[in-house]
Amino acid sequence: MDFKLTEEHEMIRQAAKDFAKNELLPGVIERDNKQEFPREQIKKLGELGFMGMMASPEYGGGGMDTISYVLAMEELSKVDASASVVVSVNNSLVCWGIDTYGTDLQKEKYLSKLTTGEALGAFCLSEPEAGSDATSQKTTAIDKGDHYVLNGTKNWITNGGNADFYLVIAQTDREKKHKGINAFIVEKSWEGFEVGPKEDKMGIRGSDTHSLNFNDVKVPKENRIGEDGFGFKFAMKTLSGGRIGIAAQALGIAAGAYELSKEYSKTRKAFGTEIMNHQAIAFKIADMHTQIEAARHLVMKAAWDKDQGQNYDLSGAMAKLYASQVAMDVSTEAVQIHGGNGYVKEYHVERMMRDAKITQIYEGTSEIQKIVISRSVLKD
Repeated sequence: MDFKLTEEHEMIRQAAKDFAKNELLPGVIERDNKQEFPREQIKKLGELGFMGMMASPEYGGGGMDTISYVLAMEELSKVDASASVVVSVNNSLVCWGIDTYGTDLQKEKYLSKLTTGEALGAFCLSEPEAGSDATSQKTTAIDKGDHYVLNGTKNWITNGGNADFYLVIAQTDREKKHKGINAFIVEKSWEGFEVGPKEDKMGIRGSDTHSLNFNDVKVPKENRIGEDGFGFKFAMKTLSGGRIGIAAQALGIAAGAYELSKEYSKTRKAFGTEIMNHQAIAFKIADMHTQIEAARHLVMKAAWDKDQGQNYDLSGAMAKLYASQVAMDVSTEAVQIHGGNGYVKEYHVERMMRDAKITQIYEGTSEIQKIVISRSVLKD
């Protein structure tokens, strides 16, 4: 076992850390209050290469490994989980999906813009009645020969209002069930496509989450990803990698809350001494540190599995399940350590606690992760 990062890994982590401190931290509270999308920050992240880290250099990507990606995700998430989820969706779901399964034409037309930040992507699977149950797609794509006609509604779509290109999962042949599902690249400007109201969320309020409506949207045949019926497999494989990104986001939220709590405990005094000298606080810090280290190892193992070409369904599910629970536990304890100050916005930890909850829900709830894990370990 080799736990040492390469020099390149350390440089990427430091670059993400510097960006988070210098570009994301200023205004992060205001963006949260106003539900303001970090447009300028995302543009700069694209210019620096953070929006297509793992994509092929041929199409403007960084050609980096998954370890590099999760290191960047952790550092960005320590400061602003709203910005990091935009990075995660564009990298893990959209760029990776097109780069891995798209045609040369699709890569040239779409991927080359997504990797550089010129365009932003969204992944559209969830529906009003098909969140965790991805097989129950109500959105339809009827084959009309040289094109498909898309109708339906997608819910809770990250980047829904700011994206330019959308990966849309839809049912083409209901009799074939999950084998009749396809994935399509849809452009925002196409007639019949409509962005619904923005969701007023508890956390990650700086990211935009919308419902999307498709009313007789014509999708050219060349915009289907893979062979006919490949859509469900495409969604599942893409989400498996996406879970590693969200696990890294959860890890970052926990680590950010922990670092703030540790520093606060060194300066805040109670009963005549810094609160770090009280065993009740010191033990909380010890538990937080241990949980975060355990989560980090799970996240890194999942990333390593992916980079080695091994099956990462199990390790990715475990990483997301555990890291998201750690994010909730650590951020809640961070508020407790800060006491009354933890309940007000200027100390950041109340936002982190609100942001942490979604990591247990999107890209597969914790319950779904347990299904993935149990099926994997019980089949042997």
